[in-house]
Amino acid sequence: MTDRHLCDLHRGTANRLGSQTALKYKQQGVYRDLSWADYRQQADLAAVGLISLGVNAGDRIAILSENRVEWFIADHAVLSTGAADVPLHAPLATVQVEYQVGHSECRGIFVNGQNQADKVFAAIASLPTLEFMVSFESISVPEGCTLNVLSWEELKDRGRQAGAAAVAEIAQREAAIQPTDLATIIYTSGTTGQPKGVMLSHHNLLSNAVATGKISFLDPGDVLLSWLPYSHIYARTVDHYLTTSSEIIVALAESLDTLIDDLKAIQPTWLTAVPRFYEKVWNNIKESPPSEQAAKLRELFGPRIKQLTSGGAPLPRHVCEAYFAAGLPLLEGYGLTESSPVIAFNSLRSCRIGTVGQAIDDVEVRIADDGEILTRGPHVMLGYWKNTAATAEVIRDGWLLTGDVGTLDDDGYLAITDRKKDLFVTSAGKNIAPSELERLLVSDSYIDQAVVYGDGRHFISALIVPNEKLLRQAVQTLGCDWTVDLGFLTCEKLNAFMQSRIDLVMQAVSQPERVKKCLLLDRPFQLADGELTATMKVRRRHILAKYERELEALYE
Repeated sequence: MTDRHLCDLHRGTANRLGSQTALKYKQQGVYRDLSWADYRQQADLAAVGLISLGVNAGDRIAILSENRVEWFIADHAVLSTGAADVPLHAPLATVQVEYQVGHSECRGIFVNGQNQADKVFAAIASLPTLEFMVSFESISVPEGCTLNVLSWEELKDRGRQAGAAAVAEIAQREAAIQPTDLATIIYTSGTTGQPKGVMLSHHNLLSNAVATGKISFLDPGDVLLSWLPYSHIYARTVDHYLTTSSEIIVALAESLDTLIDDLKAIQPTWLTAVPRFYEKVWNNIKESPPSEQAAKLRELFGPRIKQLTSGGAPLPRHVCEAYFAAGLPLLEGYGLTESSPVIAFNSLRSCRIGTVGQAIDDVEVRIADDGEILTRGPHVMLGYWKNTAATAEVIRDGWLLTGDVGTLDDDGYLAITDRKKDLFVTSAGKNIAPSELERLLVSDSYIDQAVVYGDGRHFISALIVPNEKLLRQAVQTLGCDWTVDLGFLTCEKLNAFMQSRIDLVMQAVSQPERVKKCLLLDRPFQLADGELTATMKVRRRHILAKYERELEALYE
């Protein structure tokens, strides 16, 4: 790796590829191309604009926006000034925006449009360090607002008017950046208390992108269809920086709702996603006759697809096997925000279903005596922003304590058992790994999502989100009603039917591990309700706390 930092990476790729397409993005429903040269030029204009606003090396600039082409450009603009950016998840509430922008002491913020800007305006009295806002779309500014508010075009116009001296300053700023300098602060979605700001350096992100790229086996002409939020570390490293290091095209999906149409329009060779997406696709396909399932899956992802990759949460084994059986390699990996993120990944040339693959280059993995996964290497974060105590808890002698429990086989393939903090013990003293039971539960076609409960209890229960389409068909067969009370399905026949299906899949585990009772929810877990993370991973402890009273009633 010859690039010293992320600015070197992007500028070098842009200089080499020039007029070739870097990004594809939708404008008024039609995909348009952005060349590498234009990509870099816009980033430079925005960077000079930021310097004209007084941004210094070491400052923090927030980005509060849904995915869009300007997100990528703004990121590179911030980095070229020597500053670090603070990406915020678009669904955050005002109070969460207030905390993260205030805690990181941001001097400026990019916003998508009015909705995100209003969150900032509502919190401005509590953000003394915030001086300016740049909006990608036209917005209205409240009367009396003291914030300097610019449009995206106005920021770039400041860059155009700055002249050669300002452009020279960009070169000086980039030359002064050290590999260990802070590039970003990403706040983790905490289940209790305030989230922690993970500090990642240029070298953290660059080394991880390059090492992961080596096992992605990408070719010139490959196209990634990208839709995961860039505020999350998975898409940030893989969809953003890895694709630059591998010199391939990124096509931005318009939204999750348009993803199927975007697949048809782009016909990508690669798609990154989270397990929930692959599960939902498979749950729709598996209702087809077995002889048609493989063809339908392949048709959906298009004729050019070479690989699908999954990260951010555990991938159910039965889902992975179904995709492979259809001739679609679905490759699972593993990592954390604190590890930039990739620790291990399966690849087209080295894959073992049921594992998250082997460690990538320069990354060490070992299993502690209590089963916890530890990792060491250039991917390990600088620490938590303004929280040395929390940093000392998770980084010891250079090893990052992941908080996950797992095993390494003789060939170095890593398997994840559970989150260490999610393991619990029944009143009979049985140790339970809930994620293993949840993976078993969702293997049943009638179950879409599951959260297991039972710490200190004499048996295990679960919250179940059923496959509504299939269960409504069962209602007709059983001759009962679809009745709901306070968010739960109450029909006794329906509950008994679902428990009988649970009993069947639970035969794969011992008696003390079996789910003996369940509650059926009438809707999926929701991102807006805080039940899912940005990558649609179930927030188990949040959900259990929310429904604790109803779960406790099962034991009365």
